[in-house]
Amino acid sequence: MNPASEQILTSLQAVAAQRALRKQDAELGRRVQALKAYQHARFMQTYADLLAHPRYGGAALFFLEDLYGPGDFTSRDDQFARIVPGLVRMFPRDIVATVQSLGQLHALSEGLDTAMAVAWRDMLAADGPGDAGSLVVDGPCYGRCWRSVAGPAERERQIALMLSVGEALEGYTRNPLLRTSLRLMRGPAQAAGLGALQAFLERGFDTFRAMRGAREFLAVIASRERALAAALFDGADAPTVVI
Repeated sequence: MNPASEQILTSLQAVAAQRALRKQDAELGRRVQALKAYQHARFMQTYADLLAHPRYGGAALFFLEDLYGPGDFTSRDDQFARIVPGLVRMFPRDIVATVQSLGQLHALSEGLDTAMAVAWRDMLAADGPGDAGSLVVDGPCYGRCWRSVAGPAERERQIALMLSVGEALEGYTRNPLLRTSLRLMRGPAQAAGLGALQAFLERGFDTFRAMRGAREFLAVIASRERALAAALFDGADAPTVVI
C-alpha cells in the first residue's frame, strides 16, 4: 500500500475508533452530539453574513454541512475504507491529496470532540451531582472544555486543514479539464463504491466555481476562526448561540 493510501486509511481508522467509543458509552455519544450541535449553530451565527451573501452563500453552506456539520458521515467513511487503494489509483493526484487533508481534518476533529465530551462530563461531576446529567452547552461550558483538551498548535492545525480543503477546491476551478474528468468518472466511481466521495468532490467543485474566486471567502474564515481561537485561549467564553 502506498503512503497516500496508508495515511487515508489511518485517518479513517481513527474516526472509526472514536465512533466505537461513543457506541460503547451512549452518554458520551449524546454529549458529542450536543457539542456538534453547538458547533453547527456557532458556525451559522459567526458566518450568518456569508450564508446570506449571494456570492458566498453556497460555499458557506458547503463548509457548514460538509466540513463543519454534525451529520453522520459513517456511510461515506465506510466507502472510503473499503476502497482506499482503488481510490488512490482512480482519482488524480491532486484530488487524492485533498482526500488526505479531509481525512486528517475529520480524524482530528472527531478526536477533539470526544475529548471535549469527556472533559465536559468530568467538569460537571466535579461541580456537583445536581448538574451531572446536563446536556446543555453554553458559552462558558464550551470555552472551558475547549481549552482543556488541546493547545494552540492542534487548534491551528484544525483550522489549517479546513482551509486547505477549501484552497484545493478553489484550485480545481482553475482546471476545466478536472471538472470534465470528474463528470467522466461519475459512472466508474459509483460502480467502484465511491459515490459519496464523487458527490462530495462535485458539490465542492461546483460550489467554488460558482463563487468566482474564493480568496476573500477563505480569508474571512481564517480571520474569524483564528480570532475566536485566540480569544478562547485568553480565557473568553465561547459565543452564546441558540440551538
